[in-house]
Amino acid sequence: MTIKHILKLCLLLFIFSCNKDSHLTKIEGKRIDINNSIATDSTIEAFIKPYRESVNNNLDSIISYAPETYSDSDGELNTAIGNLMADAVYSESNPVFNKRTGKNIDFVLLNHGGIRADISKGNITARTAYEVMPFENSVVVVALKGEQISKMMTYLSKAKRAHPVSNQLQLTLNKDGEVSSATVNSESINKDRIYYVASNDYLYNGGDRMTFFHPNDSLYVLDYKIRNVLIDYFKKKDTLNPKRDNRFIQVNN
Repeated sequence: MTIKHILKLCLLLFIFSCNKDSHLTKIEGKRIDINNSIATDSTIEAFIKPYRESVNNNLDSIISYAPETYSDSDGELNTAIGNLMADAVYSESNPVFNKRTGKNIDFVLLNHGGIRADISKGNITARTAYEVMPFENSVVVVALKGEQISKMMTYLSKAKRAHPVSNQLQLTLNKDGEVSSATVNSESINKDRIYYVASNDYLYNGGDRMTFFHPNDSLYVLDYKIRNVLIDYFKKKDTLNPKRDNRFIQVNN
């Protein structure tokens, strides 16, 4: 037996002898409140300061203007802010999708709950986009047959919420809340046709009970966060001018 083997054997005997009678008897802990009473570490603060200032300068740079405040509660089935978000996803994502596939997005569907803040009257900054969309959701495009699109329309009719849709889609409910008309680019939905619907990864995975994305013919991940979509869209618009319109309405006769 070599010296190396003897040393390994001694080490193993030592470990097992130390642990022979060991067992856990008690666990203790105490609560440490994180508040203003904790002194700032000047070294860490000095290290972080230039990065914080750089991030804040980028977030607070003015990139557009809102002539009024836009809220997710300013309409029953479609809102100005929701229409803006859906149209922004279409306008910014379609060129990316088209370049990769040679195809075009047919329309966009997002979720009302994904709008987390108003767009307030005044200057628009990158921080505005982070407030409206604080999540890491990214754009996906799903290839769906017309049958799935019809299920989507039924879902929207029953949900009766202002889930944002882009203006390529027009959905009308009758007085009983049933679908009376549904068109994509002014054409009736063809159950045998493939439609390319842009949404986000949260909804694709069943968020808000949107199960109609499955089954599908294919999925395209654009690696484009909704938040970045908004920033890019804002930069192209000197002044925002979203409106409520007739893309999703209910008639009472």
